[in-house]
Amino acid sequence: MTGRLQGRVALVTGASRGIGYFLAKALAAEGAHIIAVARTVGGLEELDDEIQSAGGSATLVPLDLMDMPGIDRLGGAIHERWGKLDVLVLNAGALGVLAPLGHIEAKTFDKTMRINVDATWRLIRTTDPLLRASDAGRAIYLSSGAAHSTKAYWGLYAATKAAGEAMIKSWANETRNLALRVNSVNPGATRTAMRALAMPGENPDTLPRPADVAAKILPLAFPDLTETGRLFDVRQDRFLTYHMPD
Repeated sequence: MTGRLQGRVALVTGASRGIGYFLAKALAAEGAHIIAVARTVGGLEELDDEIQSAGGSATLVPLDLMDMPGIDRLGGAIHERWGKLDVLVLNAGALGVLAPLGHIEAKTFDKTMRINVDATWRLIRTTDPLLRASDAGRAIYLSSGAAHSTKAYWGLYAATKAAGEAMIKSWANETRNLALRVNSVNPGATRTAMRALAMPGENPDTLPRPADVAAKILPLAFPDLTETGRLFDVRQDRFLTYHMPD
């Protein structure tokens, strides 16, 4: 198999379903070896079968992102086996609950923050030196329009995605003079399990398929990408510019 990511290593969280699943397949189709991370073993095995049948390769990592030491060990394992990481896709996340802020249980708030914010930072920390070791490291953070819309009842999820984007923007500024390119993505409404949970009355046939959304995100992993510290809007199919003061 040859492609624009031939010989490169890509880590994808939340790879057992949805956008993460199809983005992992798309990266593999371009020649990348996939490190597929998710809690659901069955979904990972299905992904591995799909990748192998298309001539690609993957390493499966069943890991709950609540396991912070496990995330730390993942970075060490990648260093020992490959010595670098070329692509990081921060896709996994939890919706939490849609409710008035004053009605959210503390345990739900803490768990959602831990998965969406703490684990994102932990993944950045453990992969940063590996991505710096690549000649064209690429980091892609799957955000949400909720980070900017601040709609009623979406406060918890919106806060976690806003925090994630803030970390990504800071990381991009920290690495601006390196080969590493770091960007966020707003995938928009997509036919996923999380979307169905958030919008139970919505007709899924009216939404874009995860495979189509993944295809638009894929170029952010390519070595010829020049943009960093920006937000790619899938629906508009273009980058939106953040204000980055000196």
